[in-house]
Amino acid sequence: MDDKIDTLVKESRVIQPTARTKAAAHIQDYDLAYKASIADPEGFWSTVAKELEWFSPWNRVLEWNYPWAKWFVGATCNIAYNCLDRHANTWRRNKVAVMWVGENDEERIFTYGELFRQVNRCANALKALGLQKGDRVTIYLPKIPEQVIAMLACARIGVIHSVVYSGFSAPALASRIQDAESRVIITADVGYDRGKTIHLKRVVDDAVRSCPSVEKVVVVRREAPGIALAAPKEIDWVEWLKEQNVVCPAEPLDSETPLYILYTSGTTGKPKGVVHVHGGYMVGTYITTKYVFDLKEEDVYFCVADPGWVTGHSYIVYGPLLNGATILMAEGKPDYPNPGRWWDLIERYGVSIFYTTPTAIRLLMKYGEDWPKKYDLSTLRILGSVGEPINPEAWEWFHRVTGSDKPIMDTWWQTETGSILITPLPSVPLKPGSATRPFLGIEADVVDKEGKSLPSNAGGFAVIKKPWPSMMRTIYKDPDRYKVYWNTIPNCYTAGDVCRKDHDGYMWFMGRADDVIKVAGNRIGTAEVESALVSHEAVAEAAVIGKPHRTAGEAIKAFVILKQGHQDSKALVQSLKDQVLKELGKIAVPQEIDIVSSLPKTRSGKIMRRVLKAKELGQDVGDISTLED
Repeated sequence: MDDKIDTLVKESRVIQPTARTKAAAHIQDYDLAYKASIADPEGFWSTVAKELEWFSPWNRVLEWNYPWAKWFVGATCNIAYNCLDRHANTWRRNKVAVMWVGENDEERIFTYGELFRQVNRCANALKALGLQKGDRVTIYLPKIPEQVIAMLACARIGVIHSVVYSGFSAPALASRIQDAESRVIITADVGYDRGKTIHLKRVVDDAVRSCPSVEKVVVVRREAPGIALAAPKEIDWVEWLKEQNVVCPAEPLDSETPLYILYTSGTTGKPKGVVHVHGGYMVGTYITTKYVFDLKEEDVYFCVADPGWVTGHSYIVYGPLLNGATILMAEGKPDYPNPGRWWDLIERYGVSIFYTTPTAIRLLMKYGEDWPKKYDLSTLRILGSVGEPINPEAWEWFHRVTGSDKPIMDTWWQTETGSILITPLPSVPLKPGSATRPFLGIEADVVDKEGKSLPSNAGGFAVIKKPWPSMMRTIYKDPDRYKVYWNTIPNCYTAGDVCRKDHDGYMWFMGRADDVIKVAGNRIGTAEVESALVSHEAVAEAAVIGKPHRTAGEAIKAFVILKQGHQDSKALVQSLKDQVLKELGKIAVPQEIDIVSSLPKTRSGKIMRRVLKAKELGQDVGDISTLED
């Protein structure tokens, strides 16, 4: 059987970095730096690790017993020590670490010194509850500073945190608490979403009924008068921290000590608990934040993710704090109270690095260019995109409305990889829609099912050929499920994404392997067809699926959200088909197009095509605990 994925997209634009961007970049010559890092990956990672502080050194950089890896073997360290003590012991103690803005514009600011003290108090409070190294704590909080404080406090004493996004339902929360067997839950009375009050404590009450491992529930009370708490099991956060000492030495931990479990179902079935560890994860998130975003001392860094997702773990909390950055953290949605929300925050706080998702960009595209034009975005220097392939039209729009001179770091990585693996660096030429090339020390390729490298522009499977420090160590309680990632294609980590590599070695992600559509013997990635639809002036967002077809095998069906000011009509549907014909050719034209008002998405913004397909075919939709709505 031919496993080749057909590539139809004809994107040829190349955008050169400005002289100013290139001159400022940490890595000036990518080709030279990459070659050196691949010639001696252990030497490269060891040099990076030495920029951080270790309590005792490693005796081996890597121990690789396929498919199990250990990094910085024999070393002791603590990621929270590197995020806090390393800065609080220098002039940075008075530098702003976190600026937080609530949905209602409430503001709270923490210097490194103050964050250090709060984390120490929280770590001592956890110890006072009898928690010890290796115990699990579930954090179910809205996007407030306490989320960051609780994560770092757990890390400081070797307790494993399991952050659950605060939009999850009680059954979804319960299944994650049960699997982790958490002893403590940290939550809040409420969260806010588009002006609505979300009663989180009620969700926790429902979940805890079926979670016998839970001994204590700590509640951050945001509303006055505060909700009643049932002592002694339920504790008020402020009372809990009040009497605690501001000194709590960071526990020296073996490099391979688990840091957190993060449950992901991605786009497939039962949630799996991805385990990351202190040492390697610290090294990977530190250096990718520094090099990809060209982080400088004076930057204001704004990542719009939630710490409930891996992007929030790696690129709101750990990566930026390891670098001593100033982070802007904002509660709420990009279009509430109006579509100027993020642009306003960028102007107000002088944001220089802005990391967002293609889904959010397309949402803002729907409202047009007048909104970003209202704001002064001149402080922006570096842009980033994460979550799924960014189609060239959304890339172009984002580039244009922010001033046309800011490079977009289109980053590819996963919960399982821990940190960014394929990405531009600010000094390299960009191609709209391509994640460009592998990060330093990362050996990536596009291969067939047997693991053979494919020629330029042949679509195949994206793989990573060698271990890297921030890779997950296992799936919690399910090592066999971990092995699948390394055993699907021989001797490679298989990401589950289809991809092609162009003649410059730039990688173009085409969607999930599960979503490939087989039309009349051609295998087509969903991302290309969706991108062609979004290139139509009327379209804000699109998702496509394959439906069984008597003669062609599968037919393409598209679901399309229109931009404001456009109406569904027969003429419009025909115009959309003509657009795909022009962009990709006859084979990719959808047979059916439904105009819809929303698409099923995970709460981190990924479109769940399997849900669309299951509904269309009248099948069971499976686990939808990560679904937004």
